[in-house]
Amino acid sequence: MDAVKRYFRSPAAVLGLILLLIVVGMAISAGYLYPRDPLALAGRPLIWPFANPRFLLGTDNSGRDIAAQIFHGARISLLIGGVATLIAVTIGVMVGALAGYYGGWIDNILMRMTEAFQTLPNFVLLLVLVAVFGSTLTTVTIAVGIVSWPAPARLTRAEFLSLRSREFVQAGRTLGMRDAQLILGEILPNALPPVIVYAGVVMAVAILLESALAFLRLSDANVASWGNLIGLGRDVLRVQWYVSAIPGVAILVTVLAVSLVGQGLNDALNPRLKQR
Repeated sequence: MDAVKRYFRSPAAVLGLILLLIVVGMAISAGYLYPRDPLALAGRPLIWPFANPRFLLGTDNSGRDIAAQIFHGARISLLIGGVATLIAVTIGVMVGALAGYYGGWIDNILMRMTEAFQTLPNFVLLLVLVAVFGSTLTTVTIAVGIVSWPAPARLTRAEFLSLRSREFVQAGRTLGMRDAQLILGEILPNALPPVIVYAGVVMAVAILLESALAFLRLSDANVASWGNLIGLGRDVLRVQWYVSAIPGVAILVTVLAVSLVGQGLNDALNPRLKQR
């Protein structure tokens, strides 16, 4: 309860939560407000926003409703961000926990592997994976998760290094607890809070990575995503700039919301703040 109170004391954290709830509400209500296929033709191309009451946000180059794509695109962004974050955090926690708990040669091997992944920028490695395995929605989501695990792994390792010599871990060893019991039952619950907080950063980056792929037309073109809409608007950017601007604002708001919520959680769960 104290953490919840600390969270809601931050105006920025509350603003982030409100914005995130709005995006989630868009994703949930998309099927009710826009039951038709968002990629189906709806009217004449390039109608400006608010020029036609049927199309509040206008239409794109092909005559598809931009508002429908924005609402349905919220589903895609949250899906990719959430699943990719889950993949990245799961891999990162496994690698970081083993490296931090055992140390020695296991730590050296796992950290060298982590550094090998970090040698190439995330987006370059993502391009390689998409080029090799294809650009379906499932492939892109898994690829984004795979390129995002090194940072959570390093964070988890650092937490395990600081916790593995604590008194409660030594007491567990004295009682004859196995390594798996100590890792999963004793150390991991205490190491997770900063990892959970950092998951917000991973999710924001995952949304941006998918949008960048879609902008380059390397993502799944059969789904209504914000990045695909931005890429489509690139062809008419000088005249009908709104086609790219509207999904760009949606991405900005979503990434800002996730970042503010993550920062709010960091302030709420920070142990130093608990002692005040």
